[in-house]
Amino acid sequence: MADKPVDVMVVNFNTASLLQPMFDALRAAGGETLASYLVVDNASKDNSVQRLGEVCPQALLVSNTLNVGFGRANNQLLSHLTGKYALLLNTDAFVATDSLQKTLDYMDAHPECGILGVRLVGRDGDLQPSCRYFPTPVNVFVARTGLRRLFPGVKMVDDMDWDHASVRECDWLPGCFYLVRREVLEQVGLFDPRYFLYYEEVDHCKRVKAAGWKVVFYPDTTVVHIGGESSKSVAELEAASRQISAYQIESELLYFRKHHGLAGLALHMLLVSVGDLVLALKALLKGRGLGAITACWRHTRATWSLLFKTRLARQPTR
Repeated sequence: MADKPVDVMVVNFNTASLLQPMFDALRAAGGETLASYLVVDNASKDNSVQRLGEVCPQALLVSNTLNVGFGRANNQLLSHLTGKYALLLNTDAFVATDSLQKTLDYMDAHPECGILGVRLVGRDGDLQPSCRYFPTPVNVFVARTGLRRLFPGVKMVDDMDWDHASVRECDWLPGCFYLVRREVLEQVGLFDPRYFLYYEEVDHCKRVKAAGWKVVFYPDTTVVHIGGESSKSVAELEAASRQISAYQIESELLYFRKHHGLAGLALHMLLVSVGDLVLALKALLKGRGLGAITACWRHTRATWSLLFKTRLARQPTR
């Protein structure tokens, strides 16, 4: 039997309750004829592995004994790919009935497109950021501090002020629905394993574009992304949303060192410190209390601590 055109790659972490609706949506979209299913379970503490066997027994399952992170888990599936395309799909992302066929047709018709993303909406139907600009030390600072009116020329990572009804090239796409040409993976690879969580897709899209491929937003199908389910379970398991922010801070440092060099990293560290000072002053002026002010100090301290723990953002801590 000929290989199916797309391998759907799923990383699961404590989202057993989402597996049935996610796979039901794939089947309704023609997944039984179009797709093979590859799943990594990242050491879930719920009954995810048992549930997967009930919901989709034909899926190839890699069951980790430790949570190795989102990027490394996806990389584990590369040796199992057989299709022309690979679709990275979150367990909290539910495809429409036309999502698979339309996106595969677009990729077939546009061989210059290396990665394709779609229109994302929340559970309530509100549009989510679906087509993003690369982060820089400056636009991250502007977003954190809310000082956009002082920097009108800066391209924000999540710019929503444009018509989401037309196909357009972009810098990077969210990994909840991330359709990649197999040829791209053979040429560029998938994720840098140093990112445990966050920034994997940003880094990957940057490398893919540097290799001459296009990264494209395709609006003619919509995927419902409820968002945050795995992150929520991480917070519950590890008892701290602070740990989640630590993942993001670390990945940000690694990304800026890799793509902006030491000068860019130094600028980022300066702007983190200035940004937390600005936020603390805002909190003081608005009477938000000591807790809001100390949160700014904790963020600065955590960022500087991780800078040294990562040896000036040269290596990950985990």
